[in-house]
Amino acid sequence: MDAKKTMGSDLKLTVRGLVHSYESKDRYINHLGCWMPKIETVQHIISLLKDVLFPGFRLEGATADNVEYRVGAAVDQIFHSLSDQIDRALKHPEVGQPCESLPGAPSMSAQQITHEFLSRLPEIRALLETDVEAAFLGDPACRSRAEVIFCYPGFEAITIHRLSHELYRLQVPFIPRMFSELAHRRTGIDIHPGARIGHHFFIDHGTGVVIGETCEIGDHCKIYQGVTLGALSFPTDAEGNLVRNQKRHPTLEDHVVIYANATVLGGNTVLGRKAVIGSSVWITSSVDPESSVVMEKPRLRIKSKETSLPVSWDYQI
Repeated sequence: MDAKKTMGSDLKLTVRGLVHSYESKDRYINHLGCWMPKIETVQHIISLLKDVLFPGFRLEGATADNVEYRVGAAVDQIFHSLSDQIDRALKHPEVGQPCESLPGAPSMSAQQITHEFLSRLPEIRALLETDVEAAFLGDPACRSRAEVIFCYPGFEAITIHRLSHELYRLQVPFIPRMFSELAHRRTGIDIHPGARIGHHFFIDHGTGVVIGETCEIGDHCKIYQGVTLGALSFPTDAEGNLVRNQKRHPTLEDHVVIYANATVLGGNTVLGRKAVIGSSVWITSSVDPESSVVMEKPRLRIKSKETSLPVSWDYQI
């Protein structure tokens, strides 16, 4: 048999095998006829949202004379695109509403949710202004507030988080997590949209930061790269299934600072007001206000090239 015919026959068998696997009642990875939110569209919505939050930085050609028109056009585009994506999410079978074979006009509920979300943008912008200020005042390497908005990955992550958090509060399926995962890919900072974060929040450097769903962070808090605010354990019910909708992640009161690579775990763990957590510590219990927690002074051991005897000294943190 000709090699091309053989290859074509093999490909047909592959296709039939895939289609047959879709028919299994045990499979939940396929929902034929459903239209999931589109990642490319969600990315564009995020870009448009940043346009209207920072028009002087992102909307080229925007002036005091035309800014209302330019922002109005962008908001109108966001409304139509986001309501369509929310409608798709609401109609997913795991959410509980019926699928449709083709997407149609967004439902009234999707439009109402989108309208409510957009009405919160001025409040989000006001919060972000405090985050810009916290970064500028908290980093001596920062030359201007514009540098924070243009360049800082921590500010990029918190911008998208504050948007995703409002969608999360409005109980939108899928899309808040899509927002947060897109930010994670871009910045290396993983903030669950459910996390509650106060004003004047600053993530310095940022790579490797993880903030869990039920984490609560007060005002004027600052964390560095590699910090994990996570769960200590995952409780299960009598049948061994994970118990959801419980507080699993720590609480930070106001003015807490956490240095690089520290790990703070547990829903009952509270870091009191003005607590300072040093680098690389592991915390699973609460810390009193105005306390400092640091690792014990480590001891480095180095072998010198000039002698076979080890040379060591204390290294002060």
